[in-house]
Amino acid sequence: MRDLKSKNVVVTGAASGIGKATAELLARRGARLHLCDLDESKLKDAVAPLGTAVATVRRVDVSKRAEVEAFAKEVETSIGGAVDVLVNNAGVGLAGNILETSLEDWEWVLGVNLWGVIHGCHFFVPKMAAAKRGHVVNVASGLGLLAAPDVVGYATSKFAVVGLSESMRAELHAFGVGVSTICPGIIDTNIVQTMRYKRDADATRDRVVALYKKRAYPADKVASAVVDAIEHERGVVPVSPEAWAGYWLKRFAPSLAAVVSRVAAKQARPKRPNPEAARTDR
Repeated sequence: MRDLKSKNVVVTGAASGIGKATAELLARRGARLHLCDLDESKLKDAVAPLGTAVATVRRVDVSKRAEVEAFAKEVETSIGGAVDVLVNNAGVGLAGNILETSLEDWEWVLGVNLWGVIHGCHFFVPKMAAAKRGHVVNVASGLGLLAAPDVVGYATSKFAVVGLSESMRAELHAFGVGVSTICPGIIDTNIVQTMRYKRDADATRDRVVALYKKRAYPADKVASAVVDAIEHERGVVPVSPEAWAGYWLKRFAPSLAAVVSRVAAKQARPKRPNPEAARTDR
């Protein structure tokens, strides 16, 4: 799909971060956009500069099947058939280990990050397959290629998206529908500010946000990878040097990869004061 002009493209989680940057780039390429997000106010602000490129705007909680179904029906009815591109981008963050993560946390992170992708595929892909054309982009994470400690729920959701996407890619090839998996690394978006932290929440958030700001890898580069994947029918696409490093480490040096992931995770944890050094009763 080398020419995106006038193509109908759905982007979930389009109010900020990677989704917003992707919508902006697609608008510049001449696509007709059908955008959704849970945050209706931010979504309206995001679409305002895009003008006539935006055909549909709707508040959608992708974890709710009925809401995604209604969105799909609205879009497909308005265009008279299948969309050309589906970008399943909406996602949330969760920091915590297996002992700290509650069942409610599991339901929340899997509901958005995995079921949100499943819902998008379930309600949009059948018409794409029937039309024998189109492309699906599922946004996973570098943590869906190489897991790290203290993000067990998030990593689980993203590994599942990678597996789902690879299976879909094999299945849908015969129907003329491409599937790409985008795996960003440390990207400077607000997900680290809004994510749930299960331990030392304020201190951990401050440290992680500072790390991401210092890294300063922009969402625009992920958007470029999304569009390139659509235009050139890419498969698994790591984005950023650390994502590529994790991709190759896991394949060629899995033992070293486990060590690297543990060390990297420590950098995001707040330093704990030495209780003995803090004593005053001496």
